[in-house]
Amino acid sequence: MDMPFDNDNRITPDYISKLTDGEIFVFGSNLGGMHGGGAARIALEKFGAVWGQGVGLQGQSYAIPTMQGGVETIKPYVDDFIEFARTHPGMRFLVTRIGCGIAGFTDAEIAPLFMDAVTVSNICLPDTFWNELTH
Repeated sequence: MDMPFDNDNRITPDYISKLTDGEIFVFGSNLGGMHGGGAARIALEKFGAVWGQGVGLQGQSYAIPTMQGGVETIKPYVDDFIEFARTHPGMRFLVTRIGCGIAGFTDAEIAPLFMDAVTVSNICLPDTFWNELTH
């Protein structure tokens, strides 16, 4: 079931099937942009992700590579995303549980990468990330 965005609620819904104007679906990808499964496939089919583009804004989606190595290889892309979100306050970014599906990481491994997103009001995070960041 879709949840309308509430300005006081920065929790990304568990399931997203449509976006409003200005909302961006943030998903985990691979560097080659082969969006064949998981949230990447949803981004490709519904939100304008581009086959072959593994990083950044594409349609109403934003790709963060998660398949190229350990958590330390994901951090620079998360940092770039947070800076992008800061400089695009007219957009609202719905971060999915990037890296926690096909890539095989845990919420406890990925959530700390988003610590700097806590103060960026147009970034929504999964409740599992918030739980890791606030406890």
